[in-house]
Amino acid sequence: MTRIKLFCAGGMSTSMLVNKMKEAAHKQGIEVEIAAYPETDIANQVAHCDVVLLGPQVGYRLTNVQNVCEPYKIPCGVIPMVDYGMMNGEKVLEFARSLATK
Repeated sequence: MTRIKLFCAGGMSTSMLVNKMKEAAHKQGIEVEIAAYPETDIANQVAHCDVVLLGPQVGYRLTNVQNVCEPYKIPCGVIPMVDYGMMNGEKVLEFARSLATK
């Protein structure tokens, strides 16, 4: 099972994306655990996941987040703005899984 954590400024729109990603995973028969948190919680949550995704609105923090994730060997990336805006759970799930397999 892949544990994916999404981080954004407030959590409202990212929570909707989490639901879309869970639906996509269910349709594909993929076991995942996906949750959303405010970006201020990264340090507390990073040790308990396989992939970290940032919402585009906090993408400027990527370098800092990479520094937090690196000791745990956890890949991280910024969700593409188009997929985030369209709430494309399937594409974001695919992006997260691609990071996890690198």
